[in-house]
Amino acid sequence: MGGGIFSHFFRQRVLRVCASAAIVSLALSASPASLAASPPAASGPDCSRPYTLALHDHGLLYSSAADTGIDKDFADELIRRSGCKVNVSLMSRARIWQLIESGALDFSLSGITNAQRDQFASFAWYFSNKYYLLVRKDAGVMQLADVTRNERFHLGVIRGFRYSANANRMVDQLTASNRVSQAGGLEPLYDALLLDRIQGMIMEPFDYPVVQEKRIRDATTIISFDDPSVPHGLIMSRKALSPAEQDKWRALVDGMRADGTVLRIFQKYFNAELAASMVQFQSKP
Repeated sequence: MGGGIFSHFFRQRVLRVCASAAIVSLALSASPASLAASPPAASGPDCSRPYTLALHDHGLLYSSAADTGIDKDFADELIRRSGCKVNVSLMSRARIWQLIESGALDFSLSGITNAQRDQFASFAWYFSNKYYLLVRKDAGVMQLADVTRNERFHLGVIRGFRYSANANRMVDQLTASNRVSQAGGLEPLYDALLLDRIQGMIMEPFDYPVVQEKRIRDATTIISFDDPSVPHGLIMSRKALSPAEQDKWRALVDGMRADGTVLRIFQKYFNAELAASMVQFQSKP
């Protein structure tokens, strides 16, 4: 299937931050390090204490090197609307889930749920996307069924990540046969893929700029998991936030979706068609 899965959506450069900045509210440029804004409405979140929010380094969602990304823009605007002080930090995804569960971290972004996570986290959805398998062209994998039949095939995943149903099924099957390698982020997986230490990895649209680099594009192809899009959202710790406070933060997120703010953020990074397809979805997974 190759890179053609994405070519329809990426007729222009994926990353268009500078060209699109003028159409995004200036409020989105606030620093993420420690933010406060005008006092919230009486029905808004309780700002009597500072909150904590963690970003994770992942392609277009957030680049720590450039301090830019969808989740940074989203966090800046969410914090501005809340009127609360929120201390923002960078963590690995695995660490984020641990701290959300313990109540030591209030928020993170672009999270997906499952039965286990639902026990300790609640969510406010703001986009949805599909997952794809990025495989080496010389791996002998033309369709998903080829993966389990090929005993040489090893998959690379980010520690703490879960995906869509078929992708998770593949991860679990390969884990059971010791054919999964874990890494803390995307870059080690790209390196392992090019060195043929792994033969495939799971990717999202946020990873597309790197996948389009010649060194990776020439060596790989893309296969769809054919799963429905998976909702992603603001992650809220059930231990740290009462149900009433969760609802207040969820209302802020819903407001950002309703007034087009989330769409405008995504249009900074994707063309209009793909941005709309990711933002316009049913709120409940």
